Amino acid sequence: MAPLLRVRPEDAKDYMRLFVNRRAYTLQSSRPNPESGRHHYFRPRAKGTGKDLSLTLDTVRRHLRGEITIGLYAINPATQRSKWVAIDADYDGAMEDLLKLQYHLGQDEVEAALEMSKRGGHLWIFMAAPALARECRIYIYNLALKLGMRIKGTGLAEGIEVFPKHDELRAGEFGNAVRGPLGIHRGAARRYWFYGADYELTKQISFLKRLRKLSEGQLRRLIAGKTMPPEFERRRSEPAEFRHVPFSGREFRVLEHVGKTRTVGRNYVTQCPSCAEAGQDRSGDNLAISIEDPRKYICWAGCTKEMIRRAVGCPIPVRQSA
Repeated sequence: MAPLLRVRPEDAKDYMRLFVNRRAYTLQSSRPNPESGRHHYFRPRAKGTGKDLSLTLDTVRRHLRGEITIGLYAINPATQRSKWVAIDADYDGAMEDLLKLQYHLGQDEVEAALEMSKRGGHLWIFMAAPALARECRIYIYNLALKLGMRIKGTGLAEGIEVFPKHDELRAGEFGNAVRGPLGIHRGAARRYWFYGADYELTKQISFLKRLRKLSEGQLRRLIAGKTMPPEFERRRSEPAEFRHVPFSGREFRVLEHVGKTRTVGRNYVTQCPSCAEAGQDRSGDNLAISIEDPRKYICWAGCTKEMIRRAVGCPIPVRQSA
């Protein structure tokens, strides 16, 4: 495992300013899943109450130090805006694609920071002020298609992934989290750095702060006359409040709505429908369903029950007040 680092308070504060757009977050498990060997992410909850924990400065400090590894959500659902765009490429030849993207972003006077990863890398673009997620996505998808790049989400097994993955989120939704940079990847047992600065935490943070940030005005000039390519328009299910949900006379059973399962310990394990809808969970092991009581299920990637129910076409009915 990579050594723990000393973290200056100002570095943790600068990291918060650069990367944290909402206080919801995920944690990467310190222990691998015995079936897949993967270190899953989960949303941490307070003991006793079960409420989601909020990201704090101390949590960020522990991430940078190397004690824990956090995942960050791009979109703040209160504004539908993101502080950054992250382009994830994890396949053979991924680094060549990222360097190509970085060069052409530079031609648009958009500076992007290239972060190492296990098989490829992540390309990060920072906003001068949070920008609408949809406008960020329109820009990146149109540029990637212009360059002839493979993009996941249209049936391709490999290609770049763009965060934020959604144009907008409803109340109670989280979207997809991406591993927070500069922490320790539990699966690889190492820390990945950004190219362009010495491999030392304070110098890395200083490098990211110096990057030219993309303004909303510049972004809108870059997407003028462009729309989201039709093949990447995410179909939104109708909100439960406005959808007729027939009463079946019995409880919802998630096992009736998922594919093949396998047994791991006390759970059935299968692909999470909500993750699959977003092009995630390639290993098919994000959803755990209790064998003893199949009414109990959890997505280790952080999808809520509301998101899972919507993905299988059985949204949780909303009680109407009298």
